[in-house]
Amino acid sequence: MKVESWLFLGGIFFFTPVAVVYGYMTNWNEWVGLLALLMLTGLSAMVGGYLYFTAKRVGARPEDRIDGEIHENAGDLGLFSPWSWWPLVLAGAAAIGFLGLAVGWWVFFIGAGLSVIALVGWVYEYSRGDHAH
Repeated sequence: MKVESWLFLGGIFFFTPVAVVYGYMTNWNEWVGLLALLMLTGLSAMVGGYLYFTAKRVGARPEDRIDGEIHENAGDLGLFSPWSWWPLVLAGAAAIGFLGLAVGWWVFFIGAGLSVIALVGWVYEYSRGDHAH
């Protein structure tokens, strides 16, 4: 993960000067692009920092080593629930919420409420019911 973390952390040193140049070229009058580039710098820092600390905690993966073999990475890589309907419910609730931004705030609040219900259902999916651990 070290390559991925340094790739994202390198984005800090790229996007910050680009934001400054963009601000200078627009005479500091166009704020949306400048703020978007600065937020992109922050996003790059957050993802790079997460990958860096994860790489320190997990250690070297087979793809990080020169002598790594393909079979070393075989097996289960995570927990995926193919029978879960909560991602679909959450996507529908988010769509209703974004529709509310265009149509009216009352629709947005309905989507936000459904999003909270779907997110809680997805997080606690394995805490109750048939698949409880």
